[in-house]
Amino acid sequence: MIFRRRRTEEKLRSTSTPVPVGPARKAQVEGAIPVPVEIAGQWAWRILAIVGVLVVFGMLIIQLREIVVPFMVALLVSALLVPLVNFLVRHRWPRGLAVALAMVGTLAIVAGLIVLIVTQVRSGFPELQSRSLDAYDQFLAWLESSPLQVDGKEFDGYVQQVVDSFDNSALLSGALTVGTTAGHFVTGLLLTLFATLFILIDGKGIWGWITRLFPRKARAAVADAGRAGWLTLTTFVRVQIFVAAVDAIGIGLGAWITGLFFGGFPLVIPITIAVFLGSFIPVVGAVVSGVLAVFVALVFLGPVPALIMLGVVLLVQQVEGHVLQPLVMGSAVKVHPLAVVFAVAAGAGIAGIPGALFAVPVVAVVNVMVKYIASGKWRAKPRPELEDVVSPA
Repeated sequence: MIFRRRRTEEKLRSTSTPVPVGPARKAQVEGAIPVPVEIAGQWAWRILAIVGVLVVFGMLIIQLREIVVPFMVALLVSALLVPLVNFLVRHRWPRGLAVALAMVGTLAIVAGLIVLIVTQVRSGFPELQSRSLDAYDQFLAWLESSPLQVDGKEFDGYVQQVVDSFDNSALLSGALTVGTTAGHFVTGLLLTLFATLFILIDGKGIWGWITRLFPRKARAAVADAGRAGWLTLTTFVRVQIFVAAVDAIGIGLGAWITGLFFGGFPLVIPITIAVFLGSFIPVVGAVVSGVLAVFVALVFLGPVPALIMLGVVLLVQQVEGHVLQPLVMGSAVKVHPLAVVFAVAAGAGIAGIPGALFAVPVVAVVNVMVKYIASGKWRAKPRPELEDVVSPA
């Protein structure tokens, strides 16, 4: 009985198809998956890994924004001041004296602009307030006499309801956060000054330390990519200053010329400075500051000068958008204008005004560094000691 059972089992094993094992089994399983699905799966998990790293990195930046924002501002300021410091050092200035001159000069210029804005606004604010109230009353009278037949008192009641919607608790909580905000501002300013000072003094040592954090085989690529990114950042800062100056001069000159024909345009200098500073926030900053110029023209001079001022603002924006941005900024940062718009929108949604300010330089630097590493140009270069990306050529 046992002998007959064994013969039956041997016969079944001899007639059945052998199950492949090892590489043969693996080949059979891989062959059962269509090639497009296999490629899509490989891309999918890699994309998910990249997105996961970016999300974690973004959350870390948001949590440490009080440190990240001053450091980013210090990088932008350093990208502007490093060429000046290197120029002075090449002309036999002591590096410490060159750094001190650059830092003190920058602080003096910024402080002078702030003092000029404050003094001009303080002198013109009472008249602006009274003119604004008169213009509002005229607007209510126009609503009553217009074909719309809107009751001015009723419209004023709607406006008062909107104002009252900000209840006392919100105002109180806002007042309580003023001290905290002021403390954060002072802390951020000190961090920015210290970071800028150390980058100007010991940029070589800082970059060398960062490079040594990477594996030895990757240090050459990181060093050269960082050099390319730093060159892009310095070019961006210079070009952005040029674009901001063109916007400020164009709108300020338009306001001055408009005032010549309509009895004087107040607050020309503060508006010009506001346009210059606002232009550092791409797409949004110059528009907001231009609206301020149109509002001042409407309140002080009337609808016709306001329309002329609006035309000047639109003309300057068109010159910036169709001439300066594509020809100057596009060649400097090598980023498509559509990418610039989406980067600014994403940065503003994530981190507000600082996000909008840093979006374009971050995208430009990352784009250049990734392209440089992917090109493999760093492999063909001789490998001396790691140079400083902020050192003179």
